[in-house]
Amino acid sequence: MTKHRSKIRNMALFALTAVLMTGNSVSAFGGTGNQQSGTFRILTYNIGGLPSMFSSSGDPKNYIPQIGAKLHAYDLIHVQEDFNYHAALYANDTHPYRTPTSGGAGIGDGMNFLSSFPYEDMDRETWTDRYGLIGNGSDELTPKGFMYNQVKIADGVYVDVYNLHADADTDPKSQAARRSNLSQLATYIEEYSKGHAVIVFGDTNCRYTRADDNLKALFVDRLGMKDVWIEKIRNGDYPQMGADALLGVSGSTSPDNEVVDKIFYRSGNGVTLTPSSYKVENTYFTDSAGNQLSDHYGISSEFSYTTDSRLTYSNLWGGSGGIAFNFLRSMAPLDSKPVSVSIRGDNRVDAVSMTYADGTVLRNGGTGGTEKTLALDSDEYITKAVIYKNAYNKGDRIFYLELTTSKGRVLANGVKSGTSLTLTAPQGTYLAGFFGRGEANVDKLGAIWRTIGSR
Repeated sequence: MTKHRSKIRNMALFALTAVLMTGNSVSAFGGTGNQQSGTFRILTYNIGGLPSMFSSSGDPKNYIPQIGAKLHAYDLIHVQEDFNYHAALYANDTHPYRTPTSGGAGIGDGMNFLSSFPYEDMDRETWTDRYGLIGNGSDELTPKGFMYNQVKIADGVYVDVYNLHADADTDPKSQAARRSNLSQLATYIEEYSKGHAVIVFGDTNCRYTRADDNLKALFVDRLGMKDVWIEKIRNGDYPQMGADALLGVSGSTSPDNEVVDKIFYRSGNGVTLTPSSYKVENTYFTDSAGNQLSDHYGISSEFSYTTDSRLTYSNLWGGSGGIAFNFLRSMAPLDSKPVSVSIRGDNRVDAVSMTYADGTVLRNGGTGGTEKTLALDSDEYITKAVIYKNAYNKGDRIFYLELTTSKGRVLANGVKSGTSLTLTAPQGTYLAGFFGRGEANVDKLGAIWRTIGSR
């Protein structure tokens, strides 16, 4: 019933976005500026999809179709070891949004994402350091790593989700590789998820009790994230490094049963995440005889989200290149009104920037083209953005940006080419900042609207 309520709520939220298709142009309103809330359920599950002769999960050929048929109970799902029976998993699943397989064992990374909600971006990264061949682990036999997706939970609600499958085994070289894995993922999150809400759920192959994993310092403390098991089951108490492993009763949801499959999260600027549950799924993923369908247990959690009533994120327009950015990594869009805005461009849009009344300057993009700047009056706000995207160098880029103020003044740069999106500020709001993707150029762009007069 939880999922059904969530879908009804989110359908209503999506209905708030008015989209009108006319020729090659799209007109979209960014939201209402009102607070939004909802719930969703997540699952991480190592499904043990290696070929039967190598699998430790029992009977993957028969078990994985059964797993697929049970995934409907969750909204966001990360699977690992989804190798040679991937088609059977998807054939029995009903989620409308699913990532394509990267290949079977020895070719693909085994990770996939299934979702009730659309996702904007996707990236797969192989670990820089892996260790283990046959007879000494198997982590170098397939390109294990991590996976990134930016999910649109509801209109104006974006959450960055990360799947991972870290190096296994406890020999010194495997432990060193696993520490490198965590550091590599943390560095990526620091760069690509600035300002965004984040959930990391997958197979870490880590335990807090292992001093060599150093999980809390390398990952949790570094990123300001929380572990849902620690928060909901252990009341915030982290196990002591170097202590005996917390094996507890296998399959139980308890403070003394630590599993390597974990769920971490943090809220973002404008989106607050709150987990209400943590569960080791020890009875759901079983066959008619009670046999577990994998050698791992599925780990689930229900989350609620609440948006900041002062802020609304618009739809995004553009491609998946560049590096993700969010002007709300700084609090300037909340604490200080923009006093000027600049667009750098020529054949395309190369950069966008804003200067705020407190002196803060926020910018993203490259150094090409010519910069055009519009100084805003004290009682003047940007209330409309027209964005054109077109194909360039095997991906979409932003070719043209036009900003209109409450006094009818216009700042524009680039070339009108391709398909346009018009973003109009919801009543009582103004453009406080940008988010999207960019590096040498601006690859993708969206607006952050702020309520006039809010604090």
